[in-house]
Amino acid sequence: MDDEPKSPAEMKEIRLNRKIAQDAEGIKAMADIAAADIAIRKRTADLRAQRLAREAAERDKPVEPKAKAKKKKTAK
Repeated sequence: MDDEPKSPAEMKEIRLNRKIAQDAEGIKAMADIAAADIAIRKRTADLRAQRLAREAAERDKPVEPKAKAKKKKTAK
């Protein structure tokens, strides 16, 4: 790094550039979060639709009871 003392104008410019960079990073981070939120909501809606369709199909087609095996009686 440069060990020379900076003038007040140079320090102000450095702070301003740092602030602009931080603002840009913040905007990008918020956009990434919003995109992830939209993706999660879409995936959740798709899974909910699949679950409801599966449940409706199961409701329309009841499960047949399994036949129990009969035990043979042995003659004594």
